[in-house]
Amino acid sequence: MAKYFDVHPETPQVRTIGTVVDSLRAGALIAYPTDSCFALGCRLGNHEALERIKTIRHLDDRHHFTLVCENFAQLGQFVQVDNDVFRAIKASTPGSYTFILPATREVPRRLMHPKKKTVGVRIPDHNVTRALLAELGEPLVSSTLLLPDEAEPLTQGWEIKERLDHVLDAVVDSGDCGTEPTTVVDFSSGEAEIVRRGAGDPSRFE
Repeated sequence: MAKYFDVHPETPQVRTIGTVVDSLRAGALIAYPTDSCFALGCRLGNHEALERIKTIRHLDDRHHFTLVCENFAQLGQFVQVDNDVFRAIKASTPGSYTFILPATREVPRRLMHPKKKTVGVRIPDHNVTRALLAELGEPLVSSTLLLPDEAEPLTQGWEIKERLDHVLDAVVDSGDCGTEPTTVVDFSSGEAEIVRRGAGDPSRFE
């Protein structure tokens, strides 16, 4: 049964954030809010939780998981970014964008695209997400909480708790979340290629 945490959207309670992060360190899979929509998240290296995400979402090995990072210093540990790409990404973060970039050796192989050796990264503009990341001190491996055969992600914490109670360890709720996933921009070739148009304004990459 998933624990339910009601968190203030502007000033997340320190004790509650600490409890959620303790559960992540203990191997939990959580549902949490972002600046685009709810996501599923776990610690880097938590193979069991990663398999649970794949099962919940019916994903195959070609799916690009996202490393949700607190800041650029953290992001730079996991992807290779040249100066031009750095400037383009820097101007758009934090925000509702996911960037696909060549992965560094810090990224487990199972998280990379099997052929391209790339990984998705992002820095969200959401107080609760950033509080979790700051307390955890490392990225969250994440995937949009979009269930199979459903057109839109789940938007209500209570509904997530109700429907996924048996497969999640915790639900972090800070009120209504959006229904539009991030805009995904592939920079792996050095040039911006918009893979998915979503919550972030794609025009700056066109």
